Amino acid sequence: MKLNLPSPVQEIHRPLYLEKGLRVFVKRDDLIHPLISGNKWRKLKYILSKAQSESKTHLVTFGGAYSNHLLACAAAANYSGLQCTGIVRGEHVKNEVLDKCSSLGMHLKFVDRERYRDKHQVFKDLFGKDNQAYFIDEGGASQEAVLGCEEIVTELNATYDHIVCAAGTGSTAAGILAAIKKKQLKTHLHVIPVLKDGTFLKQAIENYITSDAPLQLHQNYHFGGYAKYNDQLLGFIIDFYHQHQILLDQVYTAKLVFGLDDLIRSDFFKPGEHLLWIHTGGKTGLLGIREKITARAPEFRKILEEIL
Repeated sequence: MKLNLPSPVQEIHRPLYLEKGLRVFVKRDDLIHPLISGNKWRKLKYILSKAQSESKTHLVTFGGAYSNHLLACAAAANYSGLQCTGIVRGEHVKNEVLDKCSSLGMHLKFVDRERYRDKHQVFKDLFGKDNQAYFIDEGGASQEAVLGCEEIVTELNATYDHIVCAAGTGSTAAGILAAIKKKQLKTHLHVIPVLKDGTFLKQAIENYITSDAPLQLHQNYHFGGYAKYNDQLLGFIIDFYHQHQILLDQVYTAKLVFGLDDLIRSDFFKPGEHLLWIHTGGKTGLLGIREKITARAPEFRKILEEIL
């Protein structure tokens, strides 16, 4: 399995940044692998090692109908010669992401949303007697994921005044914070929750890592909740791609960069500072809004066709 590691760091040139006297960079984890991209490889790296060290041959994980995590697990299991089952939230559906998961050997099981809430019980009910089955939480959230995400920082050849990342479970942010602590950096970590009322994330991060490194949540950029978006965010995705040829998704990275730009516009950061944001991948999520995005930007049709 060929991985593009360490992932490259690229400077983003926007008139706003020049006006505010800032230099802004992005760590392109979206380029790590076509299917196991962004923080997905980092989260799965040590999970796979642990599963194999325990002689487990069957990965069981969870996600929605357009889940990047399900696709990453399917690909990782395929490359590793492991059996894999994906528990999909909600009614039975068919789409290109799930088709790709199936083609990679993942067996799909659909579970209603109410039952899905208790993933450990679902795992016990379906695979409690399978001694080879290994539970992987939705998104890969785990202490092993935190360990993998530390490498986002340890790969860096430069230091930054601020690192900014999006968060759903907090494990990526916890890994970054842990590495900041270990390297004794003065870097401030800024987390943009992608779901409504993300106050729980601070505690979730602290459950993984106790650190006095500066951490701040910015909770005004969720656009109504997880996977929620509006025409403003959709337009932002299109404009950003046209300007920088970097694809953002409406679930995580568009909210991150939109929020970062808003903070910069409001003079949150000091002139002369260097900022780094983490591109955690997520492009398959755009397939779920194919009709809306191509209606506004027909040229995106070809871009979306090439995602898988």
